[in-house]
Amino acid sequence: MTVTTTTLTRAAAVAAVVGGLLYIGVQINHPHLDLALVTTTEWKVRQSMKVGFAALSLAGITGMYLRQVTRTGMLGLIGYLVLATGFLAMLGVEVTGLVVVPSIAATSPGYVREVLAVAVPGGHASGDLGLIQPLISLMGVGFLCGSVLFGIALFRSRILARWASALLAVGAVATLAILLLPQVSFRLFAIPTGVALIGLGCSLWRESRTPAAVRAPNPVDSRLDPAGAR
Repeated sequence: MTVTTTTLTRAAAVAAVVGGLLYIGVQINHPHLDLALVTTTEWKVRQSMKVGFAALSLAGITGMYLRQVTRTGMLGLIGYLVLATGFLAMLGVEVTGLVVVPSIAATSPGYVREVLAVAVPGGHASGDLGLIQPLISLMGVGFLCGSVLFGIALFRSRILARWASALLAVGAVATLAILLLPQVSFRLFAIPTGVALIGLGCSLWRESRTPAAVRAPNPVDSRLDPAGAR
């Protein structure tokens, strides 16, 4: 198999679509975060989905950026770097949640409860969580600010679907309403971002299609060039 630019772009498109689907899927019937949950199979499945979302989305936005690197300018570069940093931090946080948190739930239940508390938007820890606290903060800031900047850059470039680009930015800004609407499940605010990634991935796939081959002239109805007639 020959690896081409088109192949890599299509792979990034698929990654974005699957990442968006995972992000929406993991929110469905998500249970309350508590100590009992982290030792269950459901926790492992959902955390694995979150790890997949972070990794695939990072690959997806990389393909989007490279597809239009000359059109997004400095804003696109900054937006991509900030959003990529958010996804990298998220990947670290979710891998920790998948591998480390269940293994220490029995021996350090207080610490696990504190970690789960800050995992919810607006949550606060009463104790010292070590480096996991700034990593979670970096994840939130990178994901929020990066989505806004990168979404605006994609919208301005006019290459990928503009509605999906706008939704990526608007969906990120909408998450700020979580602090003002505590009665509304914060997981509903993840849906616009998931839909935006799916839309951008589909648009990236369409953009990666190679132009159709030029149809060869039919010898039956081809005409002799008058200039070359003898």
